[in-house]
Amino acid sequence: MPDIFDVQDLEQKKIFLILATPGMIRERNIEIIKEISAQGYHTVVITTNFPYSILAKLYAQSGIPGESVTFIDAVTRNSIGNAQNIPGVVRYINNPTNLTDMGIAVTEVLHEHSEKKICIMYDSVSTMLIYLSSANISKFIHFVTNKLRLMDVSGIFLAVEKGLDPMLMTQLTTFVDKVIDTA
Repeated sequence: MPDIFDVQDLEQKKIFLILATPGMIRERNIEIIKEISAQGYHTVVITTNFPYSILAKLYAQSGIPGESVTFIDAVTRNSIGNAQNIPGVVRYINNPTNLTDMGIAVTEVLHEHSEKKICIMYDSVSTMLIYLSSANISKFIHFVTNKLRLMDVSGIFLAVEKGLDPMLMTQLTTFVDKVIDTA
């Protein structure tokens, strides 16, 4: 697959909505991280789709250096109860509905890595719909996109194509700079 991003778009701190087919969402996640890492970015992955431990293994198998990614995991504690944060590697959120803790974690991790070229990626907006209403997701993503712009950070929202209701899709499209359909 050709590059998903134009290097200039990342350098200009643009915010993207990337759409993938349901069967390709995991592969797109890996391709995105691989591409961003190759361009010298540190990626903060907020995952509501796969646990940190699974993504870390997939990234390692794909040759992505572990030190180029930090995780905010909203899945593991919800599934198994307790998991200890690993400073600089993973920060756990109790569950995907706790948007306040997620927002705080994003802010703290961005500050921890402020000396690096950073890109933040949400995997996935579609999965958040299991836990939250479209209205709450829209408000949260609006908050996050504004925070990213104010902090001068690139952002990516990964979603399943046709997995978002039309109103949420319309709102997300207005929050981002570019929609990339990889389906």
